[in-house]
Order: sequence, then C-alpha cells, then structure tokens
Amino acid sequence: MELSMPPPQIYVEKTLAIIKPDIVDKEEEIQDIILRSGFTIVQRRKLHLSPEHCSNFYVEQYGKMFFPNLTAYMSSGPLVVMILARYNAISYWKELLGPSNSLVAKETHPDSLRAIYGTDELRNALHGSNDFAAAEREIRFMFPAVIVEPIPVGQAAKDYLNLYVTPTLLKGLTELCKQKPADPFIWLADWLLKNNPNKPKLCHHPGPERSYGAPCQAGLGLTRGFPARANPAVLLSWGLSS
Repeated sequence: MELSMPPPQIYVEKTLAIIKPDIVDKEEEIQDIILRSGFTIVQRRKLHLSPEHCSNFYVEQYGKMFFPNLTAYMSSGPLVVMILARYNAISYWKELLGPSNSLVAKETHPDSLRAIYGTDELRNALHGSNDFAAAEREIRFMFPAVIVEPIPVGQAAKDYLNLYVTPTLLKGLTELCKQKPADPFIWLADWLLKNNPNKPKLCHHPGPERSYGAPCQAGLGLTRGFPARANPAVLLSWGLSS
C-alpha cells in the first residue's frame, strides 16, 4: 500500500521596494536592474502618500531627530512601491541597495543603487525591508489584499489576533451593547469600517498606473479584504486573510 504524500509547498520570499519621490523618473531604468537581478515584480503601485500615511509607515522611526524631514520627503511627491520576489529576496535586495547613507555608499559600495541614485543620508533613493517581520508588515501596509506567506497558524495566529484584531473588536462589541441597534450585524460592520485604527489614507497620483492589485481599501490587521458590508462573524478569518 502506497502512502500518498502531500505535494511540497514552495515558499518564495518577498520584500517591499520603494522608489522614492526624487528618482521616480528613473523607474524604468531601476526596474530593468531589478529584473536582471533575478527578481519578479509581483505587484507595483504608484502613489502619492500623505504625511500621516508616511508617519504610520515609518512608525518605528518616530521620535528620532530626522523623523519630520523623513515624512516630509516621502510625501513630497509620487513614489513607486513594489513587491519583489526571489530566493532570499530580503537580503539580496538590501545588498543591491547598499548602505542606507548614500554618501557612505558612494565611498564603500560605489556600484550599489543608493550610491548611483541617492544624494545623502535622507534622500537615499530607495527603500528595502530590513527583515522578514518588516517585509510582512510593510507589504500588508501598502498592499492589504496580498497574501504574505507563510500564513500564521497556531500560536502565531493567536498572537496576531490578540495584537491586531481583538482590541478593536472588543471596543466595537462594547459600543454595540450600549447602542442596541436594530440590526447589530450591519451596525458592527459599519462601526469596524469607520474605526479601523490602521486604515491608510492613500492619495492616488493621477495618470496611468500599472497596478496589478485591487485598490487599497484598508490597512494593516483589521479589514484586509473587508467588503463594504460584511458579516462581523467572520472577522477572525479577515484578520488572517493576508
């Protein structure tokens, strides 16, 4: 009797790349380098972010001296965000980028992208996710409908729900009990849409856009793939949908 083995699951690492506002005109040239380096461009969007959205994206830098200049720079014009995929995508993209300070990159890694296209420590031309956790967060931030593998299960899934879903859901359920609406399901669905703490406010740059994903409706955590009117009973599955 032969044992049927499940087919092997192939996981291809993904990272987030950003072409920053001051070199958007070099996009075609940079994409050519990306493709010739063995990456696949999974998705691409051209956006003009608000300062508030930039602050949310760079929340880990909050409180540092350069933070106001960073958010002003990143919101100064349209930029291009891409999901790149290949074996060891995160480390290889970082290697192509070079040091974060373009002045240092010009001295130590003159062939790196930041040495070629960057200006200084702030205007360093391109962004790359620092590690897997950062890539996962940043991809979900810019592309909420995308599934980032591997999908969390077990304790990781519980931790994710406790961190991103449960706090807001409890607030909504508490308010639901106070309001006692005629249709509690529709009321809670509308409340969650209005009160999603991670919903990014994207300002799309007008003009042609080669975007392979659906328009962004929501941000991290709570309402990725969340329809306009949805049954809150399936909220847990939304939380793990990408």
